[in-house]
Amino acid sequence: MPVQAISKGVKQSPRKVAVVAALVRGRTVSDALIILANTPRRSALAVRKTIESARANADFNHGYKPASLRIVEISVTPGPRLKRYRPAARGSAHPFQKKSSHIKVVVDGEIRKPKTAVKSVEGDSKAKSEGKK
Repeated sequence: MPVQAISKGVKQSPRKVAVVAALVRGRTVSDALIILANTPRRSALAVRKTIESARANADFNHGYKPASLRIVEISVTPGPRLKRYRPAARGSAHPFQKKSSHIKVVVDGEIRKPKTAVKSVEGDSKAKSEGKK
Protein backbone atom coordinates (compact mmCIF):
# COMPACT_ATOMS: atom_id res chain seq x y z
CA MET A 1 0.00 0.00 0.00
CA PRO A 2 1.68 3.25 -1.07
CA VAL A 3 1.95 6.20 1.31
CA GLN A 4 1.56 9.81 0.22
CA ALA A 5 2.21 13.37 1.32
CA ILE A 6 0.71 16.50 -0.23
CA SER A 7 1.89 20.11 0.03
CA LYS A 8 -0.79 22.55 -1.01
CA GLY A 9 -0.51 26.22 -1.86
CA VAL A 10 3.25 26.34 -2.42
CA LYS A 11 3.86 29.91 -3.61
CA GLN A 12 5.82 29.01 -6.73
CA SER A 13 4.91 28.49 -10.35
CA PRO A 14 4.00 24.88 -11.24
CA ARG A 15 6.37 24.94 -14.22
CA LYS A 16 9.33 25.82 -12.02
CA VAL A 17 8.47 23.19 -9.40
CA ALA A 18 7.88 20.51 -12.06
CA VAL A 19 11.46 20.90 -13.35
CA VAL A 20 12.84 19.97 -9.91
CA ALA A 21 10.28 17.18 -9.43
CA ALA A 22 11.42 15.59 -12.69
CA LEU A 23 14.96 15.29 -11.28
CA VAL A 24 13.90 12.87 -8.54
CA ARG A 25 11.02 10.98 -10.17
CA GLY A 26 11.45 7.20 -9.79
CA ARG A 27 14.46 7.36 -7.46
CA THR A 28 14.92 6.09 -3.93
CA VAL A 29 14.05 8.56 -1.17
CA SER A 30 17.63 8.77 0.13
CA ASP A 31 19.01 9.50 -3.38
CA ALA A 32 16.30 12.10 -3.98
CA LEU A 33 17.10 13.96 -0.76
CA ILE A 34 20.81 14.10 -1.65
CA ILE A 35 20.02 15.41 -5.15
CA LEU A 36 17.66 18.07 -3.79
CA ALA A 37 20.17 19.19 -1.15
CA ASN A 38 22.57 20.05 -3.99
CA THR A 39 20.03 21.55 -6.41
CA PRO A 40 20.39 25.36 -6.61
CA ARG A 41 16.71 26.16 -7.14
CA ARG A 42 14.22 27.67 -4.72
CA SER A 43 11.61 25.01 -5.45
CA ALA A 44 14.01 22.25 -4.33
CA LEU A 45 13.21 23.12 -0.69
CA ALA A 46 9.46 22.63 -1.13
CA VAL A 47 9.93 19.31 -2.96
CA ARG A 48 12.42 18.12 -0.32
CA LYS A 49 10.06 18.92 2.54
CA THR A 50 7.24 17.02 0.84
CA ILE A 51 9.45 13.96 0.29
CA GLU A 52 10.62 14.07 3.92
CA SER A 53 6.99 14.24 5.03
CA ALA A 54 6.12 11.19 2.92
CA ARG A 55 9.10 9.33 4.40
CA ALA A 56 7.99 10.20 7.95
CA ASN A 57 4.40 9.12 7.20
CA ALA A 58 5.62 5.78 5.87
CA ASP A 59 7.98 5.19 8.79
CA PHE A 60 5.88 6.25 11.78
CA ASN A 61 2.28 5.78 10.59
CA HIS A 62 2.54 2.71 8.34
CA GLY A 63 5.63 0.81 9.53
CA TYR A 64 7.77 0.92 6.38
CA LYS A 65 11.56 0.57 6.47
CA PRO A 66 12.97 4.04 5.69
CA ALA A 67 15.95 2.63 3.77
CA SER A 68 13.73 0.71 1.34
CA LEU A 69 11.45 3.59 0.31
CA ARG A 70 11.17 4.54 -3.37
CA ILE A 71 9.30 7.42 -5.02
CA VAL A 72 6.49 5.82 -7.00
CA GLU A 73 4.81 9.04 -8.11
CA ILE A 74 5.57 12.73 -7.83
CA SER A 75 3.20 15.21 -9.43
CA VAL A 76 2.89 18.98 -9.49
CA THR A 77 -0.47 20.54 -10.25
CA PRO A 78 -1.46 24.21 -10.39
CA GLY A 79 -3.01 25.71 -7.29
CA PRO A 80 -5.12 28.85 -6.93
CA ARG A 81 -3.89 32.03 -8.60
CA LEU A 82 -3.95 35.49 -7.11
CA LYS A 83 -4.85 38.09 -9.75
CA ARG A 84 -3.01 41.38 -9.28
CA TYR A 85 -2.30 44.58 -11.23
CA ARG A 86 0.96 46.41 -11.80
CA PRO A 87 1.11 50.15 -12.51
CA ALA A 88 2.07 51.01 -16.08
CA ALA A 89 2.63 54.10 -18.17
CA ARG A 90 -0.03 56.83 -18.61
CA GLY A 91 -2.00 55.80 -15.54
CA SER A 92 -2.91 52.34 -16.86
CA ALA A 93 -2.47 48.98 -15.14
CA HIS A 94 -1.22 45.64 -16.43
CA PRO A 95 -2.64 42.44 -14.94
CA PHE A 96 -0.46 39.57 -13.70
CA GLN A 97 -1.02 36.40 -11.68
CA LYS A 98 0.79 35.08 -8.62
CA LYS A 99 0.77 31.34 -9.24
CA SER A 100 0.85 28.54 -6.68
CA SER A 101 1.36 24.77 -6.81
CA HIS A 102 0.26 21.55 -5.18
CA ILE A 103 2.96 18.86 -4.79
CA LYS A 104 1.97 15.20 -4.31
CA VAL A 105 4.56 12.52 -3.47
CA VAL A 106 3.73 8.80 -3.26
CA VAL A 107 6.31 6.40 -1.80
CA ASP A 108 6.33 2.64 -1.42
CA GLY A 109 8.75 0.13 0.06
CA GLU A 110 9.22 -2.82 2.36
CA ILE A 111 7.08 -3.13 5.50
CA ARG A 112 8.76 -3.86 8.83
CA LYS A 113 7.81 -7.06 10.63
CA PRO A 114 5.67 -6.30 13.67
CA LYS A 115 7.38 -6.79 17.01
CA THR A 116 6.09 -9.71 19.04
CA ALA A 117 5.62 -9.56 22.80
CA VAL A 118 8.14 -11.51 24.86
CA LYS A 119 6.45 -14.32 26.78
CA SER A 120 7.13 -14.24 30.51
CA VAL A 121 8.56 -17.29 32.24
CA GLU A 122 6.07 -18.94 34.63
CA GLY A 123 8.62 -19.23 37.45
CA ASP A 124 9.23 -15.46 37.41
CA SER A 125 5.53 -14.64 37.58
CA LYS A 126 4.99 -17.00 40.55
CA ALA A 127 7.92 -15.48 42.42
CA LYS A 128 6.57 -11.98 41.82
CA SER A 129 3.05 -12.91 42.97
CA GLU A 130 4.42 -14.58 46.16
CA GLY A 131 6.49 -11.47 46.94
CA LYS A 132 3.36 -9.27 46.77
CA LYS A 133 1.55 -11.25 49.48
